[in-house]
Amino acid sequence: MSRCPALLISAPASGQGKTTVTAGLARLYARQGRRVRVFKTGPDFLDPMVLEKASGAPVYNLDLWMCGESHCRRLLHEAAGDADLILVEGVMGLYDGTPSSADLAVLFGIPVLAVIDASAMAQTFAAVAHGLSTFNKDLPFTGVLANRVGSAGHAELLRAGLPDPAVWRGALPREADFALPERHLGLHPAEEIADLEARIDAVADALEGTPLAELPPPVEFLSIESEVPIGPLAGVTIAVARDAAFCFLYPANLDTLRALGANLAFFSPLADSALPEADAVWLPGGYPELHLDRLAANRAMKEALRSHHSAGKPILAECGGLLYLLETLADSQGHQAEMAGLLPGRSVMQTRLANLGLHGLELPEGSLRGHTFHHARAEVDLAPFANTFAAKGHGQPEAVYLDRRLMASFLHLYFPSNPAAVAALFAS
Repeated sequence: MSRCPALLISAPASGQGKTTVTAGLARLYARQGRRVRVFKTGPDFLDPMVLEKASGAPVYNLDLWMCGESHCRRLLHEAAGDADLILVEGVMGLYDGTPSSADLAVLFGIPVLAVIDASAMAQTFAAVAHGLSTFNKDLPFTGVLANRVGSAGHAELLRAGLPDPAVWRGALPREADFALPERHLGLHPAEEIADLEARIDAVADALEGTPLAELPPPVEFLSIESEVPIGPLAGVTIAVARDAAFCFLYPANLDTLRALGANLAFFSPLADSALPEADAVWLPGGYPELHLDRLAANRAMKEALRSHHSAGKPILAECGGLLYLLETLADSQGHQAEMAGLLPGRSVMQTRLANLGLHGLELPEGSLRGHTFHHARAEVDLAPFANTFAAKGHGQPEAVYLDRRLMASFLHLYFPSNPAAVAALFAS
């Protein structure tokens, strides 16, 4: 068992400022010389990039369905043994989803801070805070932070209206410098926000004068043994695409491959002219639609992938990786470019969301879990090998395509959900 101060930052809805506040808190405590570990609730690649910049440490995901309780418990226990503080950013609203951020907080006993956008509120702020804190009597609610507040007088009006003023944790002013830029899949990747460090520092400065500058109470996190089999990928080298076009990589997925014994060799489909010497290739998701011309122009890389595929070697392509392996890809403005052509078909980016949600997949190798989130419409001239199933039961399945050792779909797999099955997908 490990003890460590911990705080879960949630809100009544998306867009309230959870990521901004979590990043500011991480930077505030890091500047105090404390070791901060940050987690993100639910499937997400973009928020963790910002939170990693703020904390200086990799950010892992916690989701009771996709990751499983035992995996989440192990991640928290390991972090608690190494850190002075654990911060967990929630997903959507506090009670949204099954399981929700509130479910996670109750299960692990993590105190909850509610961030509420008060820009158009007065006394109703207190009603929202009261509802969040009392809706589940088992919730370890610790306080509320008012965001986008117009003035000191506005902040006092909000504080005075609370049934219990002791839950007041301060206010952040309504300043555009705090906002983080967004596009169709969420926040911009951290590397693309030129003034990200200054924005995070500005939030940390604003939080320094609030009660949140003091550490929250410690939480006990139980230990649990790893379930990753040792060695099935020993001697196997996996080439992993990683650049601005393919940047959706769960740190836990990389950890799992290494724990399985694999050697990882990173490469860039945008810049490199050849694959590393590898037994398998992993093309994760990202933004190929934002780099159409560079991907199309890199004919040497496309030929290298075709040669790898022709040799019968494993390839796993997820979402953006699937789009890259089709014959053509067009962005939402109609600009089309030639892709790698390992799969017969074409895809077009839409302005509207095409699919979103937690999904599972049953394969001969075993059951895997993950999520889907994309704006693309794909027409693949190949019968699906399988279809995913939505965790909620009424979601839209995603087709899974198989051509020899190439498996491609819009599903982002979470490798720790079944390391043995992942090992079978990449094995030579």
